[in-house]
Amino acid sequence: MRGIRVVVVCCVVALAASLLLARVHPFGDAGLFARNSADAAVLKDTQVPAEVRAMLVEKCADCHSAETHTPFYGHFAPVSWLLERDVVEARKAMNFSLWESYSADQKQTLMAKMVEETKAHEMPPVQYRMIHWNARMGDADLRVLGGWAHEFQTAAAGAEIGGKGDPARGKALFEKRCTGCHTLTENKEGPRLQGVYGRTSGTTEGFAYSVALKNARVVWDEKSLEKWLSDPDVLIPGNDMDFLVAKAQDRRDLISYLKQTSGK
Repeated sequence: MRGIRVVVVCCVVALAASLLLARVHPFGDAGLFARNSADAAVLKDTQVPAEVRAMLVEKCADCHSAETHTPFYGHFAPVSWLLERDVVEARKAMNFSLWESYSADQKQTLMAKMVEETKAHEMPPVQYRMIHWNARMGDADLRVLGGWAHEFQTAAAGAEIGGKGDPARGKALFEKRCTGCHTLTENKEGPRLQGVYGRTSGTTEGFAYSVALKNARVVWDEKSLEKWLSDPDVLIPGNDMDFLVAKAQDRRDLISYLKQTSGK
């Protein structure tokens, strides 16, 4: 009996210590213990469509907003520390509670990042999806998110249509944002891009294209590259590219550079 009492006392002490240590914030105070009404607050007074808002609240807002639902285990250290670390970093990257304070350019960039990372199944993070099964992004969710991003980009770029591209700036953008998958002269994760302007999709020798790209037979020019860089899935559904370029001027600059490297 004495041994049982000792175990019980130790458990009670450990539980109390865990609760107290949860009030320590080594990664920053994410307000896990504050009362909130997340569903009523996040993105409520914005122009985000209702269908998109509902999805973002359900799957993203716990980390990417000031309104976080804390599960019961989040009241105990060290679990609370890990939760706060993820939430603090997520809010730095994007906070839906501040959505209306972002500029149009910031929104475009964030939307593009959302589409890229959800299509690549990098978001929501694996550790979150393991516990929150409803946070998994299905094909329907990806279509909703991609459609929203594309509509926003189209509207934001409307006043810029007809502008000229800067190949020098396009080269800098290519080296900064594209070389993780592409080079001009060698196939990597993506096909080599020297000569892509004027080429038919799916025809680079030695590269394993998706069936969708092989069958599309799209000739790459200003118009088709603009659509492709805006949202690859809109132009060619079922392709393997998980990257898009949010800003219209960036797209024009990249296209101008690719055209120049193709000798056009």
